[in-house]
Amino acid sequence: MHAYRTHSCAELRSTDVGSTVRLSGWIHRKRDHGGVLFVDLRDHYGLTQVVAAAGSEALRLLDALRVESVITVTGEVVSRGAEAVNPKLATGEIEVVARQVSVQSAAADLPMPVAGEADYPEDIRLKYRYLDLRRERIHDNIMLRSAVIASVRRRMIDQGFTEFQTPILTASSPEGARDYLVPSRIHPGKFYALPQAPQMFKQLIMVAGFDRYFQIAPCFRDEDARADRSPGEFYQLDFEMSFVTQDDVFAALEPVLAGLFEEFADGKSVTPAGQFPRIPYREAMLKYGTDKPDLRNPLLVHEVGERFRGSGFGLFAKIVDGGGVVRAIAAPGTAGLSRKFFDDMNEWARGEGFAGLGYATRKGGEWGGPIAKNHGTEGMDALAEAMGLGPDDGIFFAAGKEAEAARLAGLARTRVAEHLDLIEKDSFRFCWIVDFPMFEFNDDQKKVDFSHNPFSMPQGELEALETRDPLDILAWQYDIVCNGVELSSGAIRNHRPDIMYKAFEVAGYTREEVDREFSGMINALKYGAPPHGGSAPGIDRIVMLLAGEPNIREVVLFPMNQKAEDLMMNAPAPVSDKQLKELSIKVVGS
Repeated sequence: MHAYRTHSCAELRSTDVGSTVRLSGWIHRKRDHGGVLFVDLRDHYGLTQVVAAAGSEALRLLDALRVESVITVTGEVVSRGAEAVNPKLATGEIEVVARQVSVQSAAADLPMPVAGEADYPEDIRLKYRYLDLRRERIHDNIMLRSAVIASVRRRMIDQGFTEFQTPILTASSPEGARDYLVPSRIHPGKFYALPQAPQMFKQLIMVAGFDRYFQIAPCFRDEDARADRSPGEFYQLDFEMSFVTQDDVFAALEPVLAGLFEEFADGKSVTPAGQFPRIPYREAMLKYGTDKPDLRNPLLVHEVGERFRGSGFGLFAKIVDGGGVVRAIAAPGTAGLSRKFFDDMNEWARGEGFAGLGYATRKGGEWGGPIAKNHGTEGMDALAEAMGLGPDDGIFFAAGKEAEAARLAGLARTRVAEHLDLIEKDSFRFCWIVDFPMFEFNDDQKKVDFSHNPFSMPQGELEALETRDPLDILAWQYDIVCNGVELSSGAIRNHRPDIMYKAFEVAGYTREEVDREFSGMINALKYGAPPHGGSAPGIDRIVMLLAGEPNIREVVLFPMNQKAEDLMMNAPAPVSDKQLKELSIKVVGS
């Protein structure tokens, strides 16, 4: 018999009754029933109930142990009584009568429980993450993550992609988020950077003549945490393709994502491959108030500013005359709600830092509220008709400068739909956001700057850069969004040096600066580069969506906290003077 186990804690069935077995695992729960001790023994695979008879040596040993101690049990498989069968447990028809118990490792008092799903403070969970990972929900999430990565890898290989690994120690880039820097011992005063993404390397793989590359790539960015972003590091499905258009990239990725979500969606509906809507960036900002729209939400944002120009509602008329906008969001079926619902929405908007959220109520076709009173019944009826509203639908208004009004309208659209329970259940709705602006005006630096990826191909190529207003130029850039979560950005790349020099010139870079800051890329493009493009969906975010988790921390093995600290390993931490001296570094007090 094996030293530790003949079966896992999920294997035994009624067909094993009468056999002698050996199991190893953690004591999950203990229950004393009139001198008979019942122990739920847990391993990676599941649970088996172990019984220690009254007066037995096994009972004496088990009774003295704390939960989460590791033991090996040898005993006989017996049937449970009909009243004791647990249909929720794979091994629920049997139990093991303990004849011999060996203690492999006795557990100390636990800082947090493993059994049960009660939530615990983040600092405790992260400091003792190895205990947190024993909990069923988190354990299952990590196994889901592994299965998702395996499925992604199979699907990419089946589409003819080849997996390569790009460097972890690389050069710092002036674009994007903050780099994590690594000092060089051999080259004092010089630093490597951890890659924010394999962007340049994957393009160079195409320049090198490989055709379809992918990897499950680690990425490192020194940026703040949020619900859908881990501080420090994350993983993405990074891929690139040669001789492709935007349509080719979409056709390659949609079957991977749709198939992946169908595989793990547990019966939820998924947007089919080939049917992902394509929404231009400007349309997304108008209709949804965000470039990450949740298409499960049926509400749309409407631009209604012109209807208030010269109207009786002077505040909106003044905003429109001053170049601002008025955005409207329907509140369907709210005639039966009290005015408190509308007032609470207004207070919520103020709490988010906005001046407020205007509204008009409607019941049986009769309007209520100051906006409706001043704008007039005829004006409100025309507005409602244009929005396709019914006689019991109210309206919320976001007014002001376009960017601010769009943001408030987008947030209000989500909040109204949540409060009115309008968001579609049990579904994953994908879309592409396309036609991003190539450039934007940087108010801080008072100059034109890249709005997205600087290595993207502008639509219209060199002619557009030379003849059009930079703020009117669109790029072959795209994002893929699922249920309001951005999974990735991507682009058809700029593969021509002359176009790259000109694009960077528009953004204020000299030719010499491009040669210095992006030498690896610009030099490679001078020796014959194919048209190419790709994307990089985030693995962490995909698993978060599939697991139904609100925070990305729940699907990462060993995440950092909000302050980018590893409480379990005490990182970051000071290092010795000897190490600093070897690296030619001196720490200066803040």
